[in-house]
Amino acid sequence: MEQITPDIDFNSELSELFDLQGKVAFLPGGYGGIGEAIAWGLALRGARVAVSGRNREKAEKLAAQLTAKGLQALGFEGDAQSVEAINGTVEQVVQAFGPPDILVNCVGIQREEPLLEVTEEAFDDVYRSNLKSAMFLAQAVARSQVEAGRKGKQVHLLSVRAKLGLRRRGYSAYCSTKGGLVMLIKQHAMELAPHGINVNGVAPTFVYTEMIRHVMENPEFKQQLLDRIPLGRIADPKDIVGPVLFFCSPASDFVTGQTLYVDGGITASQ
Repeated sequence: MEQITPDIDFNSELSELFDLQGKVAFLPGGYGGIGEAIAWGLALRGARVAVSGRNREKAEKLAAQLTAKGLQALGFEGDAQSVEAINGTVEQVVQAFGPPDILVNCVGIQREEPLLEVTEEAFDDVYRSNLKSAMFLAQAVARSQVEAGRKGKQVHLLSVRAKLGLRRRGYSAYCSTKGGLVMLIKQHAMELAPHGINVNGVAPTFVYTEMIRHVMENPEFKQQLLDRIPLGRIADPKDIVGPVLFFCSPASDFVTGQTLYVDGGITASQ
């Protein structure tokens, strides 16, 4: 009987599952608490990292820290709320490093307002940052990848709020935009699959960064959160790096359209 199980060169194929040598990784919003950890993770696996954000100084500072350790990185100024700026930043990355093999979208904000007090200004601001920017960052990078005829990876950072509401907090804009991003990922995965481009999402619960300082300084809320997390702790930025590396590497070549909840077990139980 003919063998259908493929022969595997375990030494080469499996040893390279998480190898990113020579890959170009574009990280919009990559100098925040989670983004910075991801930038280091990608660079340490061999990727050339392009960090961008509205604050050029912060982007260049992180890039300088990476290059000081012998890694390859550059910082760019880029406003993810502007489609024109997105296209311009991607073009700069192409000129500096070549077409991005990897997109890790770290862009996102929250403007907390109770439902009865939500303003159009705040809702639109969150929508532009969390959902519209994801659409056009993905488009700009995909165009570059398809034009270059190369396979690629796109990863978006979400939140457990993509599938769970939050009691006693004003999260209408945040939850709805993160939930919409789940479906955007699925649709982009379908449209880009013929080009060999995988699209996935990583959705953490609360992570110890400056973005949640105002929440963590509320002892009652913090304890309620800890009581709900089966693993009994709040995430550290490095907890997010492993899942992102998986989606960026050859190890995930047969995974697309998925959202991985990195949440200590919150979404596994009531």
